[in-house]
Amino acid sequence: MSIYDKYETIIGLEVHVQLSTKSKAFCSDATTFGASPNSQVSIISLAHPGTLPRTNKTHIHSAAKLGLALGCKISPESRFDRKNYFYADLPKGYQITQDRMPICVGGSLDILLKDGFRNIGIHHIHMEEDAGKSIHDVDPKYSLVDLNRAGVPLLEVVTEPDLRSAEEVDAFMTAMRQMVRYLDISDGNMEEGSMRCDVNISVRLKGTEKLGERCEVKNVNSMKFARRAIDFEVKRQIDLLESGGRVLQQTLNFDPVSGTTSPLRSKENAHDYRYFPEPDLPPVVLDENVIRELKATLPALPKSLYQQFVHEFKLSHDDAVILIEDRDFALYFLGNTQQSKSVKATANLFINKIRPWLSEHKKSIADFPMSDKQIQNFAKLIEAEKVTASIAYSKLFPAMMEGKKELPSEVAEQLGLLKNTDSSELEALVDACLAANPKEVKAYQNGKKKLMGFFMGELMKMSRGTADPKMGGKLLREKLDIRY
Repeated sequence: MSIYDKYETIIGLEVHVQLSTKSKAFCSDATTFGASPNSQVSIISLAHPGTLPRTNKTHIHSAAKLGLALGCKISPESRFDRKNYFYADLPKGYQITQDRMPICVGGSLDILLKDGFRNIGIHHIHMEEDAGKSIHDVDPKYSLVDLNRAGVPLLEVVTEPDLRSAEEVDAFMTAMRQMVRYLDISDGNMEEGSMRCDVNISVRLKGTEKLGERCEVKNVNSMKFARRAIDFEVKRQIDLLESGGRVLQQTLNFDPVSGTTSPLRSKENAHDYRYFPEPDLPPVVLDENVIRELKATLPALPKSLYQQFVHEFKLSHDDAVILIEDRDFALYFLGNTQQSKSVKATANLFINKIRPWLSEHKKSIADFPMSDKQIQNFAKLIEAEKVTASIAYSKLFPAMMEGKKELPSEVAEQLGLLKNTDSSELEALVDACLAANPKEVKAYQNGKKKLMGFFMGELMKMSRGTADPKMGGKLLREKLDIRY
């Protein structure tokens, strides 16, 4: 057994979700991504003396919606605090956040692994504002500061130390990104910094209960980097313990070039930030009526849709995962299946043709050119075996993408794509197929039964894909086994 197998990895996350609000958390500055540096600032976000913050209603409601979706207890009263630290991209010299009385407490998120769902506990969710951005690789002599991001509203989701591997962290971040997109509170785009995480990592001998000393890897903004950082840090800590050393509680930076972590500073305790109540903001009060109204706006969530697709619709795990990936796509599929009995054919159409078409043309499902009635008719054609799936996908689907208003069944008839079930016509095609391939017929008679696939392929070519496969196969077998 490897020394690494003796240890268990313990991981907790602090996930920062940037909200899709039009204005910042405590002032009216815009939050558009990609604007020119320092173009979305004001005297408030620049912390001019005498300026005062004001709360953003959407910030508060977004926090409550995420808490409701995760089964958190929504605090009827929560408060803002000041977290004091000094850095170039923090104009005020403190961050407005929530420390003692966060808006959401408890809850959990189900992550989807290969062997099913696993429940990850949430410690709390709190509201805060983002800092600006320091840029160190543009000027050879100076660090530059862009304060466009300063004051952008964030939610910080703090998990329990329930994660055990880089794979589970990946699954958690994927599930969280999916959740905030379903709720339409954030685009969850890690590449643009809309979602990033601090990863708290420790190890302990298997079978022990006491947690080991943890190290925090800061501001991981890609799952590829998160996996590499965790793998390196776990190995580093185990090697240190096995050599008789001690893991020191530190804040670490991950270098994606070298694939290693390095200390930024020793880990701060809470009092180092000198938290105290924010004197310029009143408490956030959410009464039962507001919470009830927010709960009523929640859409069907990923896990419930997954369970419906697998258990009620009898779809496979892989198909259900693909279908629930995007909220609008999932709900559009659900709407079509509720109007049609051709569930499996509809799922195949959405997965094999509609989804790739949307991706290729960079469109949303709302822009898909076929109507619900056309989609349902298309699936029914395949389900009823009036058109083969291959012909429907290769010929009928491209025809429908040209914006035709007729039903697919009408277009299929116009194009001569409907299955040929005329027995006399099929028999003539089978005779012509066998007559054109005498060597293959003789080889089949001599025992090469796998040539049936060849004959079926030739028959489909001669019929331009319209031959009924069952009837054509039956006629081929009869003539090859009896007549020849």
